[in-house]
Amino acid sequence: MQPLLLLLGFILLPGAQAGKIIGGREARPHSHPYMAFLQIQTPRGRSSCGGFLVREDFVMTAAHCWGRVINVTLGAHNIQRLERTQQRVSVRRAIPHPGYDQQTILNDIMLLQLRNRVRRNRVVRPVALPNAGEKLRTGALCTVAGWGRVSLDRRTDRLQEVQLSVQSDRKCTSRFSVYNSQTEICVGDPRQRKVAFKGDSGGPLVCNNKAQGIVSYGDGNGTPPEVFTRILSYMSWIKRTMRRFK
Repeated sequence: MQPLLLLLGFILLPGAQAGKIIGGREARPHSHPYMAFLQIQTPRGRSSCGGFLVREDFVMTAAHCWGRVINVTLGAHNIQRLERTQQRVSVRRAIPHPGYDQQTILNDIMLLQLRNRVRRNRVVRPVALPNAGEKLRTGALCTVAGWGRVSLDRRTDRLQEVQLSVQSDRKCTSRFSVYNSQTEICVGDPRQRKVAFKGDSGGPLVCNNKAQGIVSYGDGNGTPPEVFTRILSYMSWIKRTMRRFK
């Protein structure tokens, strides 16, 4: 099966895949204060992704959300409104993982250095990252949030959330030929129609208040399971990169 990158195009070009959460609900406003909305300009047009604040000057997202110009909105609930809580900041430097492969979608992780540090408050604050040795068990319940599609053809302006369970690796290896159990996590019960979907790319998989995964790719029909980048596998690169550009 050809995996679908969960990116949302504002302008759909020939052959482009349109990139919300299916089976979820509207989140309580500002209950995910780390969430970031990314507006991206690429040579092929405009698109959007999710992301999440990991330090006052860094947002994490998926490498396939790269663009030559990226603007970040934090503290948002309705992305179509100019809410007082919002902080909008441009990206100074987009740093995709050097091993990112567009064909296999391997190493689908990117750090965005913000042009200005954001003001940490009740509605804008970083999420914790995993510690070495932490094991994410099959069956663990985690939360994903995003502004992507809520069905195959319906969008939303308000942040949605859904609870998903971690699956065994074999459920993804049997479905996606490019799945890598060392650097990716298989998420979403095949018996439930609950998934992150187009436009949720780059958002976090949060388990026990820590970001463990990044929305990467899935099935074009929005059928679980789907694949998340395993953040724990990249902690040395993350720490090294954020130190370098402190």
